[in-house]
Amino acid sequence: MADDIATSEPAAEAAPPPAPDPRPDPQPPILRIENVVKSFGSFRAVDGVSLDIRAGEFFALLGPSGCGKTTLLRMLAGFESPDEGRILLSGEDIGDVLPHQRPVNMMFQNYALFPHLNVRDNIAFGLRRAGMPRAEIATRVAEMVALVRLEGLEKRKPDQLSGGQRQRVALARSLARRPQVLLLDEPMAALDKKLRESTQFELMELQRRLGMTFIIVTHDQEEAMTVATRIGVMNAGRLEQVAAPRRLYEEPASRWVAEFVGDINLFEGEVTAREPLRLRVATSTAGELVAAQPVVPITETRVSVAIRPEKIRLALRRPAGDATGINCVEGAVSDASYLGGKTVYKIKLDGGAVLHAAQANTARLDADGYGLNQRVVAWFTPDDCVVLER
Repeated sequence: MADDIATSEPAAEAAPPPAPDPRPDPQPPILRIENVVKSFGSFRAVDGVSLDIRAGEFFALLGPSGCGKTTLLRMLAGFESPDEGRILLSGEDIGDVLPHQRPVNMMFQNYALFPHLNVRDNIAFGLRRAGMPRAEIATRVAEMVALVRLEGLEKRKPDQLSGGQRQRVALARSLARRPQVLLLDEPMAALDKKLRESTQFELMELQRRLGMTFIIVTHDQEEAMTVATRIGVMNAGRLEQVAAPRRLYEEPASRWVAEFVGDINLFEGEVTAREPLRLRVATSTAGELVAAQPVVPITETRVSVAIRPEKIRLALRRPAGDATGINCVEGAVSDASYLGGKTVYKIKLDGGAVLHAAQANTARLDADGYGLNQRVVAWFTPDDCVVLER
């Protein structure tokens, strides 16, 4: 929670509701958050959040530090109470239900394992507190040990385990009481990159096998897009957009979401023509750009044209044909970052802007690369462009 209340800047007066996921819900949500507000002094950490989460869904709350995502998670767990609004679980208001009485468990970022207890006793702790008979506890613990693949480590204490093994113990303890909803607060933050990547897929497989609702809080965009079926992006206590990963990336609802999720090139301009399927936008740094008409009609004339770096093609000369050559800009390579599977180029355009272009490295050597200061043409189609109101 600390990172959610670190700032004391007041919240903005009003904000539009988050862009909804257009797919209809096949069933009533297992968790419904209705206009929830939480303040700490004059700082509004969660500001009127409404959200439905489906049964069996792997949902991610994504956002920068201080955006309110951890505070929202703590309210779901019962460690904080909403100042306004309701939280419904399976149709029941759980606002006054104590944390240990909710069918919800939370796995903490630091795992919160008891250092004096071994693996078996750490997993069994909540079951004993709940008064479960000893024989049932032994059976349940054995199930959890097998589920997270910790066989043979039951007698070890936390300081005798690796980071990944400690995480598995914390996960098993959270799952032991078979909650309806499992809350995960930055569960992979302490793991190295390779272990984090493998653990993400293990967590996804585990969630599918159990059919349980998982809600993960993270500031790691790649992690959220890997594990989640839907993502809610938070900013300054509000939900900016809720959508499946692909839609979130390809159809951001606002300029803020476009800039926060992944890398983006933005050109500022004014709409000069509205055609049935396209918009023409005059920019000061890239000339006239032609973009596909947005799904949600644009009402403003001053807009931003957004293009993802991987959508941009590079060549030494302009491509032939109007269909591919509509949006062409020229410049010189000012920087190149080799990242193994791709190279990210910075192109200083003749109009003054810097364009980022990501190109797949299809050749083993640098036969398909471009050198510093080399003149290139960057081109992209109208369908590669997303038009956003400022």
